[in-house]
Amino acid sequence: MPTEITQTDAADSKLTILRVSGELMKEDGVVLERVAASIREESARVIVVDLSGLDFIDSEAAPSLRRLEAREGVSVEGLDILLQASIDQAERRAN
Repeated sequence: MPTEITQTDAADSKLTILRVSGELMKEDGVVLERVAASIREESARVIVVDLSGLDFIDSEAAPSLRRLEAREGVSVEGLDILLQASIDQAERRAN
C-alpha cells in the first residue's frame, strides 16, 4: 500500500496535522521530513505527525521519525496504535 500524507491546517490555531497512512519506508520518511521542514519555514506552525493510519513502518524510516521529534514544534503521535496492532497480530499468529 503506498504512503499517503494528508495535511490539515487548523483554522483557529497555528497547528498543522500531517496524517500518514499506508506503509512508511525510508524514502517516505525523507519526504515527510521535507514536508514538515517546508511547513515550518513558510508558516512557523506547530506540526503534529499522526502515524495512527500506518500499517507498516520500515526500520530504515525510524531515523526520520527521530529527527522529526528532535525538531522544535514537531510532535510525532499515533505509534501506540501501530505497536498494539503488531502485538495483537503476533498473538493471533501464535494461537
